[in-house]
Amino acid sequence: MTSPASEGRQVRLLAVTACPTGIAHTYMAAEKLAQAAQALGVEIKVETQGSIGAENVLTDNDVRDADGIIIAADKDVDRSRFVGKRVLAVGVAEGIHHPERLIEQVRSAPVYRPGGGGTAAEPVSGGGKERSVAYKALMNGVSYMIPFVVVGGLLIAISLAIGGHATPDGLVIPKDSFWMDVNNIGVIGFKLMVPILSGYIAYAIGDRPALVPGMIGGWIANDGSLYHSEAGAGFIGAIVTGFLAGYLVLWIKKVRVPKFVQPIMPIIVIPIVATTALGLFFIYVIGQPISWVFEHLTSWLGGMTGTSAILLGAILGLMIAFDMGGPVNKTAFLFGAGLIATGNMTVMGMCAAAIPVMPLGQGLATLMRRKLYSEQERETGMASLFMGMFGISEGAIPFAAARPAQVIPANMLGGAVAGAIAGMAGVTDAVPHGGPIVAVLGAVGGVPMFFLAVAVGTVVTALTTNALIDIRERRNRGGGVGVLVPGGVPVPVAGPVPVAAGGVPGGGVASAAGVPAPVAPVPEQVLSGYLTGQTVKVRLAAGDKDAAIREMAAMLATTGNVADLDGLVRAAFAREEQGTTGLGEEIAIPHAKTDAVTAPIVGFARSDEGVEWGSLDGTKARLIFMITVPEAAAGDEHLRILAMLSRKLMDSGFRERLFGAADEAEVLRVLGEVE
Repeated sequence: MTSPASEGRQVRLLAVTACPTGIAHTYMAAEKLAQAAQALGVEIKVETQGSIGAENVLTDNDVRDADGIIIAADKDVDRSRFVGKRVLAVGVAEGIHHPERLIEQVRSAPVYRPGGGGTAAEPVSGGGKERSVAYKALMNGVSYMIPFVVVGGLLIAISLAIGGHATPDGLVIPKDSFWMDVNNIGVIGFKLMVPILSGYIAYAIGDRPALVPGMIGGWIANDGSLYHSEAGAGFIGAIVTGFLAGYLVLWIKKVRVPKFVQPIMPIIVIPIVATTALGLFFIYVIGQPISWVFEHLTSWLGGMTGTSAILLGAILGLMIAFDMGGPVNKTAFLFGAGLIATGNMTVMGMCAAAIPVMPLGQGLATLMRRKLYSEQERETGMASLFMGMFGISEGAIPFAAARPAQVIPANMLGGAVAGAIAGMAGVTDAVPHGGPIVAVLGAVGGVPMFFLAVAVGTVVTALTTNALIDIRERRNRGGGVGVLVPGGVPVPVAGPVPVAAGGVPGGGVASAAGVPAPVAPVPEQVLSGYLTGQTVKVRLAAGDKDAAIREMAAMLATTGNVADLDGLVRAAFAREEQGTTGLGEEIAIPHAKTDAVTAPIVGFARSDEGVEWGSLDGTKARLIFMITVPEAAAGDEHLRILAMLSRKLMDSGFRERLFGAADEAEVLRVLGEVE
């Protein structure tokens, strides 16, 4: 590939920035890359994929003439248009904190080829917030699996609640009834969720040719009858087959084949070879150990029936919670169900108390610490709570698949506690099913202690999950890339208005002749007319985030455009729970869409000491903007304002002028530059 230097021309680069929310970080990274390119004498065009849509879109001509492409994104970006170009893919945080390094490294980045597994390059070494290929693949599978879990689980729960009856064989819905049809539809959703998880993990790694082997491999993993096991490998087996399929396809793609075979490789050859190889490997190599584990666990449990009820309950709870439908879970469940016929219902009572703990605990965790979870996870948490009431433990699978190191231990601890309490209290269950629904239908003996066991196990699971996630997040923040902290920022002026050397008050600059240089007039309103002197405060009194939001909301209320001050504060708090609005660089932009305001309003406040805002770079917020728009007028307006601000605030000179502005009028003059 000919270098630009050898052709005597300026280096031309392209970039794409994107983040999951598509608001601030997308534009901050774009601005930082543009600034770094200008400083290095490099020509660059940056496409932003924000919430208001793609802007500054790269054309075919742009790509044709580019020497390299930087993708700074925390979500999938279509790279098919960059085939044959050097592509460097990193997280959006790298674009903000290390733009110069990216511009240097993209010149030697690998050339992107179709069928490369969806990754153009390995993430930049040295940490950062970018995620590994494996993590992104796992999240891809989980995101596609969640709708199947929710739809299937809720349909099963509804059909059991309305059409089910407690019998010695469990909760039974009459055959040929309407509710049996509803239940069957839900069962199909549950059967599909495991192959979907596996298939889309494989797809994220190996692209389309990996989808079929991933899904079929997931189906085999979940169907124990194919390898002579009474229980399939469940979601854990699906994760294994997903990664095996993805990387197997990547390996097959590297095999050199004649040109006449290449067109049918991704359509016929790769899917058939990968599917056959993976399927047989699972059946003959992985499946046999799973069957062996199932048989020996059953035998081992049979030898424990005469031991301590508390110990047996704890062990059964651990097993029930481990893989939620996998071989370990099924071993414990079938062991308890099998003893019902012998008249021993206490073992099933232990299982019944542990079964709902996982979905109830994960659902409760999303309610207790909302800011630790994405919006999709919080919605899944509500569905998980509902499924837990009906003893559908699979409701917790999306959480366990996304964060296995945190969720599975928490589930097991809660399940063990619930099982131990049920065993100690002698709780019984006359049907092979679990959850509060069996107690409501009269199948449980010792109902108060049953509910106590479930409640305690649920709380233990929720608290442990959030504690482990919080520890991981703190560790990630502590071990990230070196942050770019603004240096040499002047302390905000407090006291008399500064006087220039020539004796010009108000910060004017004197010319050599002692005549004041022209000063830009003070605008009455800036940021599309939504910020005025009435919504500017040069010294914020609040010392913490909540107090700062309340103080700024009260300031916005002075405009007369706030109909419900408490409602505005609640909306701003709710937005913070979704994720911090602290952007780093000593900046925070809290915002809210709410009918508590009657018109869009923007406020600005400056904090001398700084307010802890949970920013990723660890800096306290000293420049704080608050943006509020009514629901009816939300549209893209507040996103447009956020985009403008985010870009401009990456200019260190602009930030310094805001820090140094002596009064409200000077702040308005500086903010007038945004337009």
